[in-house]
Amino acid sequence: MKIAFLSTFFPFRGGIAQFNALVYRELEKSNEVKAFTFKRQYPNFLFPGKTQYVTENDLADKIDSVEILDSVNPFSYVMTAAKIKNWNPDVIITKYWMTFFGPSLGFVLGKLNRAARISILDNVIPHEKRFFDSAFNKYFLKRNDGFIVMSDKVLADLLSIKPNAKYLRINHPVYDHFGETLDRHIAHKTLNIDSSKNTLLFFGIIRDYKGLDLLIEAMALLDDSYQLIIAGEVYGSFEKYDKLIEQRDLRDKLLIHNQYIGDNEVNLYFSAADVCILPYKSATQSGITSIANHFLLPIIATDVGGLKETIYDQKTGLIVNETNAEDLAEKIRFYFDNKLKKTFSENILAFNTENSWEKFTIKLLDFINEIKGFKK
Repeated sequence: MKIAFLSTFFPFRGGIAQFNALVYRELEKSNEVKAFTFKRQYPNFLFPGKTQYVTENDLADKIDSVEILDSVNPFSYVMTAAKIKNWNPDVIITKYWMTFFGPSLGFVLGKLNRAARISILDNVIPHEKRFFDSAFNKYFLKRNDGFIVMSDKVLADLLSIKPNAKYLRINHPVYDHFGETLDRHIAHKTLNIDSSKNTLLFFGIIRDYKGLDLLIEAMALLDDSYQLIIAGEVYGSFEKYDKLIEQRDLRDKLLIHNQYIGDNEVNLYFSAADVCILPYKSATQSGITSIANHFLLPIIATDVGGLKETIYDQKTGLIVNETNAEDLAEKIRFYFDNKLKKTFSENILAFNTENSWEKFTIKLLDFINEIKGFKK
């Protein structure tokens, strides 16, 4: 098949671009694939981080893509649709994770209705709601023929807006491009932390809904045998977390790397940790689970969204039933008191075998052929 893939690719950085690159590499093994990406993804004033682009610390797959779509320039929508239409694909794949992109991606798809139009959905109903969400969602979703969803929460959100949607539910594959696990003691020495302590990891972009404040409160309930690594760039201000850390006198129990973690450093943090913590207040699914699974690192997560669909309670991790600091601290103690890391890691290894990029893409291609059959 000729497959046009319109989404975020190099030189943009982050989990979306990484996901797309891995799917692209699998698709191109048996298809003619062409990547189309953004000339401008976000206007700078709308982007809360330091940069949208790959740095020298990122192990980016430099997918050869056509940089053409400007998310806020309607003239580029027309140009993008014409460029892809001229290439005459059988299929166009998009990745949808934010309603902000509904108009740009939706317009292009509306002009390409002869191709099978498939969207891989990260989110439908966003964590942080905006006045345009409903209209933009409806505009984008109606211009697709089929959807890939990776959690039951996203599926429910999709069907609440488009009840007759054709979809395929697949688990998020395991990220496998961050290198090998390092020796725990070497990782601790590199980070200059105490190897005798139980080490927790909070990793990734810091946003309000991810519940870092709950984890900080939980740390105040744990004794000095515990330490927490916070590794990730804050979107907004870290000030409220700093105040909480000072109020609870936790500075000596925390290692804070409030910055974007380059791809070549990811294995350092996951190798240093004994468990990864996802104290989210809301969620659909999380790419962090896929990274943790690659390093066979168990996860303790709150019971929100679709997190427990890929974190199997008492098998590959622990689920906290109530989203509060007390229950989170209790689960952390339970994990270490019962020495669960080895057993959970062995179970994660079996899970990983079933969630490869190859198997994900085989299922995706089967679904595409099904959708193409419906369109004939």
